Amino acid sequence: MTYRLIALDLDGTLLDSNLRIRNETIEALRSARARGVQAMIVTGRHHIAAYPYWDQLGLELPAICCNGAYMYDFKTRRPLANDPLTLPEARTLLNTVRRRKIYSMVYIQESMAYETKNAHLEKMLRWATGLPEHVRPRIDHVQSFEALIENAQSIWKFICAGHREELAPFVEEVRQTLGLACVWSGETRLDITRPGNSKGRRLAEWITEQGISPEEVIAFGDEQNDIEMLRMAGRGVAMGNSGVEIQACADWVTGNNDSNGIAAALNRFVLTPV
Repeated sequence: MTYRLIALDLDGTLLDSNLRIRNETIEALRSARARGVQAMIVTGRHHIAAYPYWDQLGLELPAICCNGAYMYDFKTRRPLANDPLTLPEARTLLNTVRRRKIYSMVYIQESMAYETKNAHLEKMLRWATGLPEHVRPRIDHVQSFEALIENAQSIWKFICAGHREELAPFVEEVRQTLGLACVWSGETRLDITRPGNSKGRRLAEWITEQGISPEEVIAFGDEQNDIEMLRMAGRGVAMGNSGVEIQACADWVTGNNDSNGIAAALNRFVLTPV
């Protein structure tokens, strides 16, 4: 099979535990692109937190962000296909978050906002501080999410934190009562967007517009929010650090994100002469 597109999740996949791209991965992607294979970031991250890696790799395609809530064109600096939360949806969701006392962040048009810090945010802030200023994401401390969403142009998603078992009643309420999409993007990170938003759906729409068939896509992922994308792609590759549920949805399981797993899979399926 000749592949035309490499779809790459970021955290736990393209990025190692130190939030870096391995040199071997960079070289394999460079070789693939030299052969005419395009590469695209497909992430749960806000576009401002995906941009440093898009810039590092010298990519050209738009990125799919916030689990398919929107695509972002870094060249023109504007969102493309998008489906943000409506203000009534955001208000109701925030009321539910407050009532259940769930730790949250809110991603709006050009920033990620928080009221208080947790361990994951502390790690993100340290990462952001170490970046060059021209690629440093905007992470805002706000006094009130209520005021934030009332004035936001676009509300891409809420990200909530907690153990999966403890958040199960909250997830059930958000899905059944509010009708919103809930998906885990990390061991303790729950992403909430408008219903129907997903990496797989947005990617499928985009490749159809580009005349690329699913069979011509090789996709890499490690979490629940990657399942639909892995199933849709002609070859879905799960990282070795992914759970059993994710690996069961993939066509191939490679090494973990702290190994040369992506490079190995690209060498095997994309770069090896047929």
